[in-house]
Amino acid sequence: MSWKQTNFVDFITLQRGFDLPKSQLRDGEVPVLGSNCVIGYHELAKANPPGVVTGRSGTLGLVQYIDVPYWPHNTALWVKDFKHNFPKYVYYKLVTLHLENFNGGASVPTLNRNVLDTLPLIIPDYKIQTRIANILTTYDDLIENNRRRIELLEQAARLLYQEWFVHFRFPGHEYVKIVDGIPEGWERKTLGECGTLNYGKALHTDNRIGGQYPVYGSSGVIGTHEQALVKGPGIIIGRKGTIGSVYWSHSDFWPIDTVYFINSDQTNYYLYYVLLNTAFINTDVAVPGLNRDFAHSRQFLIPGDKLLNHFNDQIIPIHNQISKLHEYNRKLAQSRDLLLPKLMSGEIAA
Repeated sequence: MSWKQTNFVDFITLQRGFDLPKSQLRDGEVPVLGSNCVIGYHELAKANPPGVVTGRSGTLGLVQYIDVPYWPHNTALWVKDFKHNFPKYVYYKLVTLHLENFNGGASVPTLNRNVLDTLPLIIPDYKIQTRIANILTTYDDLIENNRRRIELLEQAARLLYQEWFVHFRFPGHEYVKIVDGIPEGWERKTLGECGTLNYGKALHTDNRIGGQYPVYGSSGVIGTHEQALVKGPGIIIGRKGTIGSVYWSHSDFWPIDTVYFINSDQTNYYLYYVLLNTAFINTDVAVPGLNRDFAHSRQFLIPGDKLLNHFNDQIIPIHNQISKLHEYNRKLAQSRDLLLPKLMSGEIAA
């Protein structure tokens, strides 16, 4: 029989990760996997690849796959025994189980393995598992390749900004005088003179309905929604949590209440890169926060219109490519997410 019914406890064995206090962390190349991401690097590994890790305490529901030796942190659970199942299939299977629903903690979310172990599952044989995983991996590999291309394009744009406007090696710089430490014809302005920081609006997780519009928090895109609050393009700046983080949204978006945003009529690429290179400091005592009046008072240099137009001529094609790659990845992820449960249930044959 190609598919069989079993329980989670007979599918895989999840093991609690290992303690690793910061005082014992030794710089190395081994990733330390916490409940939802790589939280550091160490000189020793505790587990060999392939690895599948998910949150045990704190953040639940996110599943990570790793193909190098790693250290699963004690805030995570790692698959100690795949029980003759294909590891990449196990990863995708766990993604579909919505492990965040198995919370057994009162104050701190904690994965309840006792309940999880009794969960009934329908699992295909190893051959079908491999085919399913390979289909889904094709989507993820394309998304990852596009993400790397986006990173390279963003790096090229940042280097261009720094070369022209930080090191003053812009086209024709050798013919421009430096007066009081800045190129002649440039001027100093405050952020408040160039763009108004508007407050985002709360959008609780329970009220989000997945859609095409990105939802921005201070750590970046934290989900999607069926409606947008702000027309793109726009600049987003972290206000609470990760203060001073800066993001550019090509599309319409929803900024939540932990960020500021700059409207599209004041948004431009030069201002975006200025803000990326501006050091913002915490102005609140208890929770990290960025005071708006303080942020508005930050000064920076504004070059002449001719140079700004020349900069836009170089930057706009780069950002157009970035925008297309983001849209391509959105569609790939959408197709993968539609396909995932159908492959896992056998509704679509692999």
